[in-house]
Amino acid sequence: MPLDLMTRRAAFRPSSLNRDNRTVRVTVSTGAAVQRRGYIERLTLPDPQTIVGLPVLNTHRQDGLDNLLGRVVAAGVDDAGLWADVQISERADWLLGEIEAGIVTSASIGYRQGKATRSTDPATGQPVRTITPEISEISFVPVPADKGATIRSNQMENDEITVEDTSTETRDDDRTQTRAAIRQIARSAGLTSEQADDMVDRELSITEARAEAFVAMQDRGRTTPRIRTATSEADNPATVLQRRADALFARVNGEAPSEEARPYMNESLRDMARACVEATGTSTRAMDADQLFRAAMHTTSDFPQLLTSTGNRTLVAAYQAAQSPVKTTLARQSTLADFRPGTRLRLSDVGTLSKVSESGEITHTSRAEASESYALDTYATQFAISRKALINDDLGAFRDWGATAGRMAAETEANLMLSLLLGNPTMGEDGKALFHADHGNLAAGSALEIAALDAARKAMRGMKALDGKTPINATPRYLLVGPELETTAEQILASIYAATVADANPFTGRLTLLVEPRIADESFYIFADPGVLPVLEYSYLSSAQGPQMASREGWDVLGMEFRVVLDFGCGAVDWRGAYLNPGA
Repeated sequence: MPLDLMTRRAAFRPSSLNRDNRTVRVTVSTGAAVQRRGYIERLTLPDPQTIVGLPVLNTHRQDGLDNLLGRVVAAGVDDAGLWADVQISERADWLLGEIEAGIVTSASIGYRQGKATRSTDPATGQPVRTITPEISEISFVPVPADKGATIRSNQMENDEITVEDTSTETRDDDRTQTRAAIRQIARSAGLTSEQADDMVDRELSITEARAEAFVAMQDRGRTTPRIRTATSEADNPATVLQRRADALFARVNGEAPSEEARPYMNESLRDMARACVEATGTSTRAMDADQLFRAAMHTTSDFPQLLTSTGNRTLVAAYQAAQSPVKTTLARQSTLADFRPGTRLRLSDVGTLSKVSESGEITHTSRAEASESYALDTYATQFAISRKALINDDLGAFRDWGATAGRMAAETEANLMLSLLLGNPTMGEDGKALFHADHGNLAAGSALEIAALDAARKAMRGMKALDGKTPINATPRYLLVGPELETTAEQILASIYAATVADANPFTGRLTLLVEPRIADESFYIFADPGVLPVLEYSYLSSAQGPQMASREGWDVLGMEFRVVLDFGCGAVDWRGAYLNPGA
């Protein structure tokens, strides 16, 4: 929203919604006086025809056509004030439903101050400013602004509205001249109208106002960053940066670029660095390649972000492709807020319902409980792109490093998950191993055949809840094997039409085969659905899901350094949903 655009809350009339015409009526202004900072503002209602055809925006945003919700199609004046009929665009069909449901109930007008007259309120002595607003747009907003923003509606707080009273205009020539001089000083110093009003309200002298304006100009020069503005969506710096990142990612991975990114496909890393530096207002004239990349990495340009974004996408693609089925299929995902051990508490069922006695007494039941815990650890690696690779526009090294980092992050998680599973950890519930004969989920050892699967299914069906009595009927769903048993497992689970009932395969279509190359022997596992009976669980730090890449200018090497950090932990949370046969 432009800095000189003021807003007022508008009264909203959801009962006026007409779905056939896609219109709703909004009261633009009631003409009541509003208390602003240091003065009272009064609006003179403008000609209704001046607002017909104005745009209707999403929360005063003017940075794209997606924020254009409709147009004003009619306007007039009634007892409530100046009203406008707003026609909603078909692209914003969602807005009609929100209005009809009573969820969107607030609107706001954006206007610039037109002709203004000044007077003094005799009751309070405050300055009064009566203006004819130049309304430029109407917006739907999620919540009304506070008193400082003074957005007007038909439900304003009592202390937010000051009823206009009859007043007489008084003048103090000396003070009027001082106020005018102070406002001129504020305009010359680039201060806002609010800052000028504040100096007037504090009754500063002209000398004091000059001193304060000088200090404000110095502070602004030291702390205010360069603000880049865009005249269209295509000129938006964030949009241009995203399209350059898409083009660089397409070049690195050999994928077809989007239509928006295609114009940037011929840009080299040097071209992109030059564009990022010049976007900050720094001239790159006479810079050689080395100076250009140093400027791109030293200044506040978007070049490091451009490289990091492309590296992250390369990393994530390789990371997702290298996932282990033990993690993606057999384990449940969670999060931990910090690095302290996280406890997973489980409560047993309440048991069957007891018969109520003749006196109406209901018997209390108790619930057993058990808990398991594990903690996060941090894993990391780093790599660098040399200055030579940047100058030579060598994207191969960047691609290889990013893909390798992604695969290694996935390998790290898989190794931890398999070390947990193959290590048969001790459970906190009873101090026994995850797979134990007393748990009824460890076979004596046999070859993978239908009889062994039948024994596993019977054992899982007989699993009991925490109270040791209630059956939970664990249903086998996944068969996990290593490469040694992959072919045998495929043969056993294959759909073969048997000639006799005795030859039929009862496990066809009932078990899903998963192969994990880290299982080197002929052992095999049966798992229930982890969404029903989770056995393994893994977590990330809640603020960092998966591997995270960051970059900085190289110190040990000339170039860019990249770091990949993974906060990950896993543990066994129950033993009732899995079964192990160590093999023949």
